[in-house]
Amino acid sequence: MSVTVMIPTALRSYADGNASITCTGATVAEALASLTEQHPALSKHLRTAEGKLRSFVNVYLGEEDIRYLGGEATAVTEGAVLTIVPSIAGGRS
Repeated sequence: MSVTVMIPTALRSYADGNASITCTGATVAEALASLTEQHPALSKHLRTAEGKLRSFVNVYLGEEDIRYLGGEATAVTEGAVLTIVPSIAGGRS
C-alpha cells in the first residue's frame, strides 16, 4: 500500500526537509518502518532504544489517534495519510 506520512516541522531536517514522504506498508508499523528505512535519522526521534514508539510521538491515521485504534498494528489502506505529531510540553505552572 502507498501511504503518505506527514512530517512535522521539527523533524523535517531529519527527512531531507520533506513535509511529506510516500511510504509503503499494510500497517502503521510497516509504513513507519518504510519511513525510517528511507530516512534513518528519523528513527531515534520516533522510537526508543527498545524499538517502541516514543511516548511523546503521536501518530494519526486521518483524524484518528492510532492509540485508540489498533496502535501500530492498525491497518492502512491505499492512499492513507499518517500524521506524526510530537507532543509539546512546557509553560508556567
